[in-house]
Amino acid sequence: MNRKTTLSLAIFSAAIGSSPAAFADEQKEGFIEGSSLTLLNRNFYFNRDHRNGETAPGGDGYSEAWAHGIISKFESGFTRGTVGVGVDAFAMIGLKLDTGGGRNGGQSSFDVMPVKSNGEARDEYTKVGGALKARAFDTTLALGDVFPATPVVHYGDSRLLPESFRGVTLVNNSLEGLTLQGGRLHSMSQPVSSNMRDNFVTFYGGSVDSPWIGYFGGDYSLNDNVSFSAYSSRLKDVWNQYYVGTSLRYPLSDDLALIGGFNYYKAVDEGSQQLGEFNNSIWSGKIGVQFGAHTLALSHQRNNGDDDFDYLRQADSIYLDNSIQYSDFNSPKEKSWMLRYDVNMLAYGVPGLSFMVRYGKGSDADYSNANAVYMRRDDNGNPLTDQKRWERNIEAKYVVQGGSLKDMSFRIRQANTRATQFESDLDEIRLIVEYPLSVL
Repeated sequence: MNRKTTLSLAIFSAAIGSSPAAFADEQKEGFIEGSSLTLLNRNFYFNRDHRNGETAPGGDGYSEAWAHGIISKFESGFTRGTVGVGVDAFAMIGLKLDTGGGRNGGQSSFDVMPVKSNGEARDEYTKVGGALKARAFDTTLALGDVFPATPVVHYGDSRLLPESFRGVTLVNNSLEGLTLQGGRLHSMSQPVSSNMRDNFVTFYGGSVDSPWIGYFGGDYSLNDNVSFSAYSSRLKDVWNQYYVGTSLRYPLSDDLALIGGFNYYKAVDEGSQQLGEFNNSIWSGKIGVQFGAHTLALSHQRNNGDDDFDYLRQADSIYLDNSIQYSDFNSPKEKSWMLRYDVNMLAYGVPGLSFMVRYGKGSDADYSNANAVYMRRDDNGNPLTDQKRWERNIEAKYVVQGGSLKDMSFRIRQANTRATQFESDLDEIRLIVEYPLSVL
């Protein structure tokens, strides 16, 4: 490397907070040496009782599915040089084991297996995709099928197979404690879809004819106890969303700490307003205490807008404290409180075992001023007002700590929810067994 090249590289490295020597060290891994191949077996049982009897019209008394997913992912290292290149790829398959006599959830948010035109669940489906990637200094660019994880665009992974997006993403870690992320995505693939180029769909407004969603923002950790996040996104011709959040922890002793956090979203219609006109804001705040193995937290959430706070379907793009297993507590003008308790049984001699229970209650949901897309009415055609709901979740998880089954996990998730006219009463059980393997 000549002196001019060395000097230019040094200037560029200084500008983005990295030194040529540090960059050279990072590049030593190589394409093959830095590669990994993982295999995740996920066995998934889901039962949703709709509280209207097994003989309800259409046989929709409950939805039930038992399926097995195999998720293989290959991630290469980067080639050596000023700009390293690599590739990520995945192949996934979902296999139907049983659907409770055909009660597979149909076209609903149940979404365990894809449904054929006759309403029956398919026996199997696959997802195959990949992305090219490049890295220079502390910046990584990916082009193809990607899995962004931000408060405004976050792939969902609460069903048999994960959701993905297709487009370009950028991640930069030049400054210590700061991660910057951005991207422009032009399609999505929901958990029950084999198509990697589906149109965008929102959870409450439905399908939209939008050519892309773009996002940018960052996460900053001041120290181990204080972090901040700020992001914005645009779903073309649908919305602009803005997010700020913080997470706090204040240790009082080795075994005692106060915790807190705050999340805020602003959503405004954009372009041709495919989901109507809206100007909504929603926020949640949390306070709590950690004492040894125990964590107790109280959160409050409030939607100040006239419409549901919406996000991409089956995505995890809703960083609100009271968005839980079934309910988001995000209806117009809705106010909600939630109490949550967690315990880690390591302190009681059972490493890998944990429990969680939470109860959330919402009130004052009011659709009087909702736009035509989000409006909900009673049987007489009047907007729903003074709507209420509650949800209780109980969860237990055990992760095997050693032996040939190390890291195998067993998880049970249970939910009960009751509501007035605007939501369904239901009971849920989800049983999830996962066995990860590192092949390479």
